[in-house]
Amino acid sequence: MSLKQVTFDGDFISGKFIKNEKSDGQFKDISPADLNDHVMTVTYQLDHVDKACKAAKDAYLPWARLSMSDRKNYLLKLRDIFVAHESQMAELIARDTGKALWDATTEAKALAAKIDITLNESIKLIQEERITNALPQVDGVIRHRSRGVMAVIGPFNFPAHLPNGHIIPALIAGNTIVYKPSEQTPAVAQLYAQMVEKADFPAGVFNIVHGEAETGRRLVSHELIDGILFTGSYEVGLKIKQETLNHYWKILALEMGGKNATVVWEDADIEKAIYETLVGAYMSTGQRCSGTSRVILHDKIADQFTERFYQAAKKLTIGHWSKNPFMGPLINGAAVEKYIRFQEMANRENCESLMRGKSLELDYKGHYVTPSIHLVKSFDPNSLYQKTEIFGPNVAIYRSSDFEKTLEMVNSTGYGLAMALFSKNKELYETALLKARVGLLNWNRTTNGASSRLPFGGMGKSGNDRPSAHYAIQYCTVPVASLEDPTTLDKTKLLPGVSLD
Repeated sequence: MSLKQVTFDGDFISGKFIKNEKSDGQFKDISPADLNDHVMTVTYQLDHVDKACKAAKDAYLPWARLSMSDRKNYLLKLRDIFVAHESQMAELIARDTGKALWDATTEAKALAAKIDITLNESIKLIQEERITNALPQVDGVIRHRSRGVMAVIGPFNFPAHLPNGHIIPALIAGNTIVYKPSEQTPAVAQLYAQMVEKADFPAGVFNIVHGEAETGRRLVSHELIDGILFTGSYEVGLKIKQETLNHYWKILALEMGGKNATVVWEDADIEKAIYETLVGAYMSTGQRCSGTSRVILHDKIADQFTERFYQAAKKLTIGHWSKNPFMGPLINGAAVEKYIRFQEMANRENCESLMRGKSLELDYKGHYVTPSIHLVKSFDPNSLYQKTEIFGPNVAIYRSSDFEKTLEMVNSTGYGLAMALFSKNKELYETALLKARVGLLNWNRTTNGASSRLPFGGMGKSGNDRPSAHYAIQYCTVPVASLEDPTTLDKTKLLPGVSLD
């Protein structure tokens, strides 16, 4: 199929796209689904970070002074624009990431839904609250004020939905934005900026700067930035933390990776568990932070589950996004190399390859791989294969009939994002709620997918206790406590040793 190359408009700063006067670097946006599909070429200018941060700073107080109702009106206009451009956005997401069109369409629809949920549900979390007699005859008020200029650092796997999940709560709370998208998916980010431009936000409220690692480093360490909202890998999140060690006043909301486990117990609905685990492990080619990468099976059902899961995994369709397969490609050649390397590592570390992951040659030349399954002969918390996030379509299968030991396995990797438990036994679920060190614990549902009406975040290497989704509005604001005393001074109640006469 022949697709038009997208013209690069430049960075979006102070309400307009600006072309580079010089080039500090260039990269090509090539679709991982078809290496002949050259989506866009980006040239970037590092000092645009300064311009964008200044524009956001200048726009901050006028935007923060607007009433919540006025800011809502801008977001409702943006919501309508998101809806009008859903199909265009879905196709660009599919081209940029390689994910199937049905998968990309789900993401495109989530943009407007995030505005609805934020305006209808999440802003309730920051409503003003008056406390009568907080002190004797003095009322207290809790208000949530905006923080200032927020840097949003976006990932490639959900290049529209995940940045949007930071941007919308930040804007409604009264913050301004400088957004740096992933260099893997710049075309999606440009379309997002074009839609914001159509919504006529005041100049400088939303800005976007393209670039690679140095652009990101300059942005997070910039003196005008008040907070950093990041979704991506643990390694990059750690670098952001290190870059801002001396900027202790900056709020960091770090949503990072996962090495998520699904536990299937002896009384589980096996067919449902198989289907949900297939979806959890292989949807978006395993490139989801909440994806299932470990499956722990009760001995009594392990053989049956493993065989049926294997047979179902073999039948998953893989192909170009336009054909609506279940799985598309990995994001780039480096991701393929890492995936293949971990196949070999699993075999070296005493795991049996039930289904080997390998590169796949299709009609469209892209970064396609087959799904893989490894049977873990013995649990080893020091195994690199068993504790590293691969970010590809690989599942490690374990066996265990001791639920306490199973939870030790769940908690062994250092990550703590998601766990799924398939069992009819509510006591097991309640035990997991107490002992599993995860931010998301699903009962008879896969680790994958999340509701924007719930918090989303993890423990350990998966995050820094700043959950996003429904709770994003909280890290976009600062609670301000006020004591309000309308009374006149009662001279009979002066403290000992004080005289005003």
